[in-house]
Amino acid sequence: MPLFRMPVTAAHEGGPRLADGRRRARFHTLTVSDVRRLTDDAIEVTFAVPAELADEYAYLPGQYVALRVQLDGTEVRRSYSLCRPPAPVRDGATSLSVAVKRDEGGLFSTWAQTELTAGFEIDVMSPQGTFTSGLDQLEGTHVVGIAAGSGITPMMALARTLLTASDTTRFTLLYTNRSTSDVMFLEDLADLKDRYPTRLVLHHVLSREQRTAPVLSGRIDEQKLRTILDSLILPSTVDEWFLCGPFALVDMCREVLADLGVPNEHVRFELFTTGDAPAERGPRRVEVRAGEKAYRIEINLDGVSSTVESPVDAHESVLNAALRVRPDAPFACSGGVCGTCRARVLEGSVTMTENYALEPDELERGYVLTCQSHPTSDRLVVDYDV
Repeated sequence: MPLFRMPVTAAHEGGPRLADGRRRARFHTLTVSDVRRLTDDAIEVTFAVPAELADEYAYLPGQYVALRVQLDGTEVRRSYSLCRPPAPVRDGATSLSVAVKRDEGGLFSTWAQTELTAGFEIDVMSPQGTFTSGLDQLEGTHVVGIAAGSGITPMMALARTLLTASDTTRFTLLYTNRSTSDVMFLEDLADLKDRYPTRLVLHHVLSREQRTAPVLSGRIDEQKLRTILDSLILPSTVDEWFLCGPFALVDMCREVLADLGVPNEHVRFELFTTGDAPAERGPRRVEVRAGEKAYRIEINLDGVSSTVESPVDAHESVLNAALRVRPDAPFACSGGVCGTCRARVLEGSVTMTENYALEPDELERGYVLTCQSHPTSDRLVVDYDV
């Protein structure tokens, strides 16, 4: 998914870069400057970015950050999309905001709802992700976003940025929730609609609340989506699509759009859950016993090469093995969704369990998600720097 080709300024050039121009994912400690209540189960958290880190945290609309905290003696990492357009730099400093919705049983999201306040310090990874516009120019273009629940967060940054960047760009948002009380950024969306009354179209679909239009009531299934695309959002008028939500919805939308002839390269998607719990939320303990058959894994990271052995019977991921010798190896979701742990296989081979982040051309060039990759050769060399 190519990046939105907005004018490049110094604000978009900060931070260490990899060989392909991507920014190296690094954590820095930032201070929470504000916590705003969005719904009963969601908050917006804003971080102050000091002048010396402003370049490091420059980002494109649609990107995300990972947050790292210690809860009950355990390191917890969670990824959240940036929900506001890049903030202007004032006196060298800037800010960034994410929205956190409570997940049932979610350790971090529950803590954030009840305990997080202004003044807290949290480790925040530099912005990552390719859920950004690939349009060469915006004049006269029509962009559509389909979001469910907290999938609205990157759409807020995308819609605001695209509508501001061109006086002729149109943005249509199809946003589904259970009820009106669950709609995140409800007032913000209304304000945006007031600002761009003819160029922003909002369609709220509520699954547990009756709306005037039957097509906007109930859960979005394939039949309802096809009805919407036949009457409210005509695919022939759309230049670019953004899909963000749970796996089932995103996958269904992709299949319907493909069936209607929408080219894959015009569809961007991002998942906030795959429906399955990640096999490894962080490094699990693995012991290498003398004489035990093991894979030899070499890791290149930040110009330094490290070697680790991974017992064949342990069936551990490349990332898990790497973290034993390189605790700074980049990762965030551990579920094959975010792409933070991407590396290139230089020698040897792996099998990859899941992949919701890498594009076909990246796979062809040997890139893998190390959190989902398991060695299949006696010797494996992976490089995080290319």
